[in-house]
Amino acid sequence: LGYQSLDDLLEDARRCAADGYVTIGNWSVSQIYHHLSVALHASIDGFGFMAFWPKRLVVRIFFKNRFLTQGFQPGVTIPGKMKRLEPTDMPVEDALTQLATAIERYQANPKRAPHPLFGQLTSEESDQFQLRHAELHMSFIVPPKQ
Repeated sequence: LGYQSLDDLLEDARRCAADGYVTIGNWSVSQIYHHLSVALHASIDGFGFMAFWPKRLVVRIFFKNRFLTQGFQPGVTIPGKMKRLEPTDMPVEDALTQLATAIERYQANPKRAPHPLFGQLTSEESDQFQLRHAELHMSFIVPPKQ
């Protein structure tokens, strides 16, 4: 799974919703869409906290480029400070509408808040983060068994 743009993500999300895709992970399709929309908004509005500075330094030096180019590994739990990023269950169409709105806002607004681990990202780095983040979560959405 690889996205070149947030428009690709939205097209994929719409197709999955229309075709009744299911998930193989712990979250539902609507929870994934909601989580991605919250993360997009947080990249503009801020996350409300920063990781302890030594952790930020280590992550920026040793992991940032790998995360932005190769993506994320599944299995990371959301730390307590990031509980607002936890997904909310709702009808898939509502979550899809939220995702479309978040993508539209993200694309229209050049402001980027510092990431809690990576610090200030360039616009291109922020885009790559959002795409790699979406690839991770969307990889758990699969076609329904026929």
